[in-house]
Amino acid sequence: MVKEIFKKSLDKLNDEQKAAITKVYDWIENHYPDFEGQVKWRTPLYVKEGSFIIGVKPAKHHFSINPEPKGIEVFSDKIKAAGYSHEKMTFKIKYDQAVDYDLLKEIIDFNIEDKKDLDTFWR
Repeated sequence: MVKEIFKKSLDKLNDEQKAAITKVYDWIENHYPDFEGQVKWRTPLYVKEGSFIIGVKPAKHHFSINPEPKGIEVFSDKIKAAGYSHEKMTFKIKYDQAVDYDLLKEIIDFNIEDKKDLDTFWR
């Protein structure tokens, strides 16, 4: 079940787009039930122990996954190999593209481990 706080971000999407991104939210929430959902800068975010882990933001033609710049740097080759384009802080998945959940898990697990001793929101 998608965190209630994220539902407003889905309002402008069509049914197919909602279904695609809801599947991602559900996957994250099922695999990481201790994550807190927050919305900052109009972006749905997942936070663990006060530290940002990953953001998943819907847009018109894609949704963006934001693992912070370090997550992009570490996983750039795998992101490209999965067929996604990326920028410094985010990579994009088109609504009709398959989601590489193994890659998503790898990125999330990396962020959890890399940030385990931080007491700040960002790196």
